[in-house]
Amino acid sequence: MGDRPFFWEKSYPPGMVWDVEPRRETVPAMFDAATARFSDRVALDYRDTRLTFAALRARVDEVASAFIRAGIGRDDTVAHYLPNSPYHPLAFFGALKAGARIAHLSPLDAERELAHKLADSRARTLVTTTVGPLLATALRLLEAGHVDRVIVGDDAAWAKGASPSVIPAHENVVTWDAFVAGAPPLAEWPVLDPSDVAVLQYTGGTTGVPKAAMLTHTNLMSAQAVYDAWQSGQGQLRDRIEKVIGVLPLFHVYAMTVVLLRSIHLGNEILLRTRFDVETALRDIEERRATIFNGVPTMWIALANHPGIDTRDLRSLVRCSSGGAPLPQEVGERFERLTGLTLRGGWGMTETCSPGVALPSEGPVPAGSVGLPLPGIELQIVATDDPHRVLPPGETGEMRVRGPNVTAGYWNRPQETEAAFADGFFLTGDIGWMDENGYVFLVDRKKDMIISGGFNVYPQMVEQAIYEHPQVEEVLVVGVPDAYRGEAAKAFVKLRQGAAGFSLAELQAFLADKVGRHEMPTALEFRASLPRTPVGKFSKTELREEARRKFDDEARRSA
Repeated sequence: MGDRPFFWEKSYPPGMVWDVEPRRETVPAMFDAATARFSDRVALDYRDTRLTFAALRARVDEVASAFIRAGIGRDDTVAHYLPNSPYHPLAFFGALKAGARIAHLSPLDAERELAHKLADSRARTLVTTTVGPLLATALRLLEAGHVDRVIVGDDAAWAKGASPSVIPAHENVVTWDAFVAGAPPLAEWPVLDPSDVAVLQYTGGTTGVPKAAMLTHTNLMSAQAVYDAWQSGQGQLRDRIEKVIGVLPLFHVYAMTVVLLRSIHLGNEILLRTRFDVETALRDIEERRATIFNGVPTMWIALANHPGIDTRDLRSLVRCSSGGAPLPQEVGERFERLTGLTLRGGWGMTETCSPGVALPSEGPVPAGSVGLPLPGIELQIVATDDPHRVLPPGETGEMRVRGPNVTAGYWNRPQETEAAFADGFFLTGDIGWMDENGYVFLVDRKKDMIISGGFNVYPQMVEQAIYEHPQVEEVLVVGVPDAYRGEAAKAFVKLRQGAAGFSLAELQAFLADKVGRHEMPTALEFRASLPRTPVGKFSKTELREEARRKFDDEARRSA
């Protein structure tokens, strides 16, 4: 630990303290304590179903027992290929209670990415549901030998009067109901260590093929302690049941931490929704009287621009937050005019289990800042060419972070783990600076990762997929400003000699089974040549600067 107090502590709200001890507790221990304490409260609201904490506990115990009966426990990984539905928390807490690790798969992933994550995590059991194309994709993964067993939850089970879905008969496919049926209650559960890996959360870090950040039980529970200190220090932890809008995807680290784990930990009710829809969110606020809404910038942009938003009753909201990507300042200001609530963002990443820095909820803050280091977290700026050389306030460099919530490293990648740390600090790959009061300002990312609508997009993987197109000789994919997503992928292509070219729609059709929807390029431009550095390497700097100038020029013309 560095010298105390840290210089950013002087900017904390009155009464807030930095000191947060690592919370050496397992997720199942927290879950059992919370469900016992809040047994009569409603934990989940989904379609026609309202599950109390006691009912959730009973179902989770059943799932955990079923996993153990199936031979799944310590040193096993269970892959979750699930959207927002009750199957996610049931499988999440059930697998952890059985002693297994969880590998989160994104429903947005292309099939080849899913296959990579399954092989990398060594998950041989996959849990999915009948929502959309998920089951069909899971069955193809099974047939290709990427998993040995698929457990399928029928989404129709959560809607009164809905006809059961047709689940193909297959010796290695089992319905959720059949899997958990008759699972015996256990007097004792596997003994877990807080240092055990709980979740393999896939990320590209700063670039490259997705790798899994190992998030331990201590990491996840310490993230809750960090948020407890931050929110209690601002008087935000009310002695009442909060209703939390749960539209962020639970497979994403942000929602896993601030919606699922946080709501269970505090005894709050999750209004669980499969996807974000403006009218549904407004009904949850106006009719269900939702009090907390954690979103990403695209959601706030959609709400702020929704016709008639000025006439809607948003008074039930007491706290809103934005994460996953930078929040445009004008969107935050418009939301504050509508609700009287400050909508302020922050910074975090998969490797920190979400918490990193955040803006205080009240009072003036420097324009453009993403916030102060949260309690329990140390943040330093180091030279980009020497991660051991700490820079003073005002100088720009790479952000490095240390805290009990920071990942133990990358799964089965010891060399990458070693390279990701310096002096016990995790090197984030983000470039920024801190002012003399401890406020952090992001400048750029060290590598080329794009954050589109809160999701990480790795240009290298998109480029590799585009290179499979027979007409493409060279391609560079860069993040360009997007008024809705924050950033979007644009492909700059040099065609092979004599090639006729193709449209954006044709490129998107070609990539449909190769990249995820969030990775799909939204713009295409052909170039006679692509920029290179003096030593002949591809350079994306000019393309990004050109796109930024074009975006700024169009914004000025619109203004």
